[in-house]
Amino acid sequence: MTLTPSAADHAAPDDPACTTRAAHTGLGTKRRRIIAMIIWVAAFVGMLFVLGLPTDPVYAFVWLWAITIAWHIDRPWRSHLTFARDWVAVVVLLVLYNVSRGVADKDFAPHVTEMIHGDEAMFGWLTGGVVPTVWLQDHLYHVHIQWYDVAVSFVYFSHFVTALIVAVVLWMRNRARWASFIRRFITLNVLGLATYFLYPAAPPWMAAQDFYIQSIHDGLATRGWSAIGLHGAGNLLNAAKIDAANPVAAMPSLHSAYALIVVAFFLPTVRKRWWPLLLAYPLAMTFTLVYAGEHYMTDVLVGWFYVLVTMVGVSAAERAWAAWKLRKAASPVGLPAPVSPVPTGLSPVPTGLSAMPAIAMPGGSAPITSVGAATAPADVSDGVPNGGSAAAVPDREPVSAGSSRRSTGSEGWSADDDAAAEIAASVSFEPSVASEGLAE
Repeated sequence: MTLTPSAADHAAPDDPACTTRAAHTGLGTKRRRIIAMIIWVAAFVGMLFVLGLPTDPVYAFVWLWAITIAWHIDRPWRSHLTFARDWVAVVVLLVLYNVSRGVADKDFAPHVTEMIHGDEAMFGWLTGGVVPTVWLQDHLYHVHIQWYDVAVSFVYFSHFVTALIVAVVLWMRNRARWASFIRRFITLNVLGLATYFLYPAAPPWMAAQDFYIQSIHDGLATRGWSAIGLHGAGNLLNAAKIDAANPVAAMPSLHSAYALIVVAFFLPTVRKRWWPLLLAYPLAMTFTLVYAGEHYMTDVLVGWFYVLVTMVGVSAAERAWAAWKLRKAASPVGLPAPVSPVPTGLSPVPTGLSAMPAIAMPGGSAPITSVGAATAPADVSDGVPNGGSAAAVPDREPVSAGSSRRSTGSEGWSADDDAAAEIAASVSFEPSVASEGLAE
């Protein structure tokens, strides 16, 4: 077969024309990516004022998918469908999670006093005997919105998008790391959802409404949006909290758990000098939740414990799975067939036959060694050329068992003789009672 180079093949790699085309192609791709990202940002900001923040899993999924398309605008549309294929199961699970946690409080009386007593026992010495939520609002709440109220609103909203954004970045850069993160994220949600069914618990704002604790201000997690003109964002979050969410899903705090699991996932791969910056995020989320009356410190600590259980448990399961796959790959498929020790063409010695010793034959005949039965005496003249006597036979080099010496005719041993010698050498020649009587 003859290979004919094309015109493109004639161009050398260091050809200035090739370099120029590659540079133009790279610039074109970057230009298209920048334009696509600008369009995405403009559309996101516009919809932010119209529909509010993307707190719904399906709505957030659409925006995240759109940003991956904008970033990889040069790729064919078929490659963008892999995002939907990989993420559809995650989105379905999140939708089922939201629906399930919304009905977890049906026909169950929520627990109220246990978290109050827990916070008072752990932090009462610092707060004057009240829960931390009451103490923080007594010292920080003002009628006019403060700068930290805006920060609180941003931190609270980050709960709905941070874990998903991290997952999308991992999906674009390293699919194996993405799968590892998703396994931990889904496990944490399953553990939290199971607890919501088994142990419904009222948050501080609900306990204050029922006069279990001092009166507190509600809605602090979202009132900071009005300071920057996003009045609808806070309304949508509050409506979602009432209509779609479970108001007694306070134990554990998955808001704090989400923030910590994102940080815990990257801590082993980040230099320790960056750890304080990473750990600042779950601490900021903790402050936001407690100050806004969304969770007790007890809820937060239980959420952190669930993160620990998730990280350790999933890591152990992954190691066990990898070890099982390694053992399965190393196990032999089948054993080879046994090889017979008897050379080809020879029959093995029959079982149960005993070897007989050499028998002295009259007339100077050579002794006969038989295996299992007497055989005809061998004429020594067979080994003498031209019918001569045995005495005239010249000295020969002894032939040992297994010798490879071969000849034809009557001059030497054949291959069958070698094999027979090997069989005879392996047989015990202890005389039996019958053979002793025969010798006598």
